[in-house]
Amino acid sequence: MPSMPGIVAGKNLLITGVLTDASIAFHVAALAQREGAKVVLTGHGRLGLVERIARRLPEPAPVIELDVTDRAHLDPLAERAGELLGGPLDGVLHAIAYAPPAALGGNFLTTSWEDVATTLRVSAHSLHALTTALLPILAPASSVVALDFDAGKACPGYGWMGVAKTALESCARYLAAALGGRGVRVNLVAAGPLSTVASRAIPGFDGLGTRWGARAPLGWSTGDHSSVARACVTLMSDWLPATTGEIVHVDGGAHVIAQAIA
Repeated sequence: MPSMPGIVAGKNLLITGVLTDASIAFHVAALAQREGAKVVLTGHGRLGLVERIARRLPEPAPVIELDVTDRAHLDPLAERAGELLGGPLDGVLHAIAYAPPAALGGNFLTTSWEDVATTLRVSAHSLHALTTALLPILAPASSVVALDFDAGKACPGYGWMGVAKTALESCARYLAAALGGRGVRVNLVAAGPLSTVASRAIPGFDGLGTRWGARAPLGWSTGDHSSVARACVTLMSDWLPATTGEIVHVDGGAHVIAQAIA
């Protein structure tokens, strides 16, 4: 019996946010390749590290240097991605977030505007910057997916990153409204806490993961990235053609339980 084609077979995808093989974005890229997609990665800062990690994927993937706050990187991005992929872009994963240490933990009342502005620009406005930079090569019925963390509650230790996630959610809704006429879908995946380089910088993360697993009706493992990767790849497939502006919770159901992260 012939094997079925993968859920994203033949699609061209751009994946941001791969830093190590523990990154959520790495697991999304790996699954997308196994499901038939052609993938290009972006990296910022430690580009050599990203290139080494890219060789650990099922198929080595090219890497484009990208600082989403730098027009010199954003302006040629569509052309560069199109060259590497050999055609239009069918899907984008936004997995970009950063907050200076002073914007996290118990510093909410004293964080400077400069640190707040950095957090908001990199973690929220970057979705707009990335999407609009790639518009020239986004195919009809393409999909933009951004990684989220439920911003409906104040999460201890998350500080201004929580505010940035709220802004990210609003930005996704406005992009969904603005790009619907082009057939472009914009959705978010609100993941439960997963163990990554970025999450370990959040004060109290270990305790959060333990409490999350205890509260989630389906349970939760901070070391299992597969459910989040599946949700992202599904959203970038053709299986949800009428879904946009949505927040898909992949958190074991913790968001439905009162004081799930208290």
